[in-house]
Amino acid sequence: MKKVFLGIVALSLIVSLILYATGNDYIFKAARLTYLHGKATASIDDYRYFDTRVIKTGIPQPWKYHKNFNKTPLTNTLQEKLMDLKTTGFLVVMGGEIITEKYFDGYSDSSLTNSFSMAKTFVTMLLGKAIEEGYIDSLRQPITDFLPEYVDDSMAKTCTVGDLSAMTSGLEWEEEYYLPLNETAKSYYGEHLEKQLLETKFNTISSETFKYKSGNTGLLGLVVSRATGKSLSDYLSEKFWTPLGMESSALWSLDDEDGLEKAFCCVSAHLRDFAKMGQLLLQHGRWDGRQLLDSAFVDKMTHPNSLNGKIKNPVYGYGIWTDYNHNPPIYAMVGLLGQRVICIPSENIIIVRTGAKSEKNNNTNTIPGVETYVWVNETLKMADNYNNKK
Repeated sequence: MKKVFLGIVALSLIVSLILYATGNDYIFKAARLTYLHGKATASIDDYRYFDTRVIKTGIPQPWKYHKNFNKTPLTNTLQEKLMDLKTTGFLVVMGGEIITEKYFDGYSDSSLTNSFSMAKTFVTMLLGKAIEEGYIDSLRQPITDFLPEYVDDSMAKTCTVGDLSAMTSGLEWEEEYYLPLNETAKSYYGEHLEKQLLETKFNTISSETFKYKSGNTGLLGLVVSRATGKSLSDYLSEKFWTPLGMESSALWSLDDEDGLEKAFCCVSAHLRDFAKMGQLLLQHGRWDGRQLLDSAFVDKMTHPNSLNGKIKNPVYGYGIWTDYNHNPPIYAMVGLLGQRVICIPSENIIIVRTGAKSEKNNNTNTIPGVETYVWVNETLKMADNYNNKK
């Protein structure tokens, strides 16, 4: 028994040394924050365990509430699905007013939850603002103008800032959320994020194939930050969080103290504030009489991206998922574990859902998550009754 114990200790030490030597010691933090908490992947409450930068708000502009606020009960199907997938918050905005707002499992309107990849949409919105303000020429500008580390990479030289946003770069990146040893896990739990991103190679020509990769948005965050000379948190605060009158400041997780924002994820905010980012898109970038984001850029963001003049990818625009085959058409910010901000333009409706589980959708021609369509279809059933309540 003593020999077995010593063998296990020796093996553990060897594995630890290998992980440290190969720069994969982040796995210890990953294990501590997941497996030791009984989880298989990251959590919507992870912001508590990471260094963060504050996204400051200005003077709060509270949402208006619909005259029939919370008077229409959730459908049975909607209620069951919300519970099955461990939902923490569900909010519906119609005509610019909150019509339904529900919280579950101890969460409330003051709870911060992790956006996960919904933040990718925020970064593309910042890209649009940087183009509008002249920091970046256009979506077609080569990334090497901002990332000179890639000037000797022939494949990287074909990549534009637009390719990073549209997920059409040739970046070599494994998108995996449940296995510990991969680029995505390392970028989430590790330090030295900038070094990791800039050491990632390109293996194909850009602008030819859609492939969803968090590394794309990581590099895009670097582009925007270098171009503007501002942190993503400060730029987001200045251009959107403050003028939108968010009800609360938010937090953006960093790779280290005073480090780099994880651009591909990790803005922790309130449900109502997530909703305002969706409402801004629904209003073509206009808010309270001001054009916060160019309407043409919003239109480009929220429609399927055309590659070489031919639409090859019907489900992704620039930084946002789309489904124009659905009736009615929808587009959505999508995050791990089912975080969603869904826009239904024809109905002037925003749906926000946060929670701990998602239901995988294997149909590559639709927005991820089977439940995405449950939220939409059941909300539309409820919408038929919203204005009929006394």
